Amino acid sequence: MPNPYTGIGNPYTRSEVNERLRDTLSKGEPIIVAGAGSGISAKSIEQGGADLIIIYASGRFRMMGHGSIAGMMAYGDANAIAMEIGEYEVLPVVQEIPVICGVHASDPRRRMWHWLLQVKNMGFSGINNFPTHTIIDGHFRQSLEETNMGVQKEIDCVQLATSKMDLFSIVYVATPEEAMKMAKAGADVIIAHVGCTVGGSIGVSDAAIGLDAAAKATQAICEAAHSINKDIIILSHGGPIATPSDAAYINEHTDTVGFVGASSIERLAVEDSITELTREFKSIPVKRIK
Repeated sequence: MPNPYTGIGNPYTRSEVNERLRDTLSKGEPIIVAGAGSGISAKSIEQGGADLIIIYASGRFRMMGHGSIAGMMAYGDANAIAMEIGEYEVLPVVQEIPVICGVHASDPRRRMWHWLLQVKNMGFSGINNFPTHTIIDGHFRQSLEETNMGVQKEIDCVQLATSKMDLFSIVYVATPEEAMKMAKAGADVIIAHVGCTVGGSIGVSDAAIGLDAAAKATQAICEAAHSINKDIIILSHGGPIATPSDAAYINEHTDTVGFVGASSIERLAVEDSITELTREFKSIPVKRIK
């Protein structure tokens, strides 16, 4: 059944989003997903041919000149920020591709079933688990888990979205165990997260692991997820995977079929192009007045 909203943005059903992604793969093309923190970024991402756009709180902070990790901190209501970017900036300008909402599933102030209804009614075609506690470790992670604000909340949210709300889900995981749990919860796409993106003025200066190690970690996630659902789509993200050639390397050495870029697409492109263009303008000749 054709989507009556196609051509004016969103929404798409869960099956329609999956059909679009499968169609991309059938053409021999990688799936490329990009984070957008502003309307102009979203427009450019769509024009570049991305398959999905994800909106999350870190995008707002990136475009303010701060590190993406700010989206993980208590500097604002992550759910409200994602909704605001979607409502006023991205959804009004995206013409055709699905837009996904980052959901902070462990926020104890939200009734997730109620919030997911608002996400769907706004016109988002799916959810992503960001901010995500999968990338937190150590004593803080243990405290989150023990106080019922851990990753299980994200897993429960994905299960609710896919089984009750007909919402597509594309989710971050950092370990094979998390990949298996998300696959069992019904996640449509899994993103193997291997750390904060390296590079630029506000990225981390050095990845915790190199590209070879990132490929091994990613493949372990692929195998775990495929042990539950052999057809689930796996994408790479983060750490040393910052350029098209990096993403190509991971595709070649793992079972991933694409890449999710946030800082690596939105922030690094802006930093490089604006800096160079400004330098070009500063180098133009001028007739000096004596």
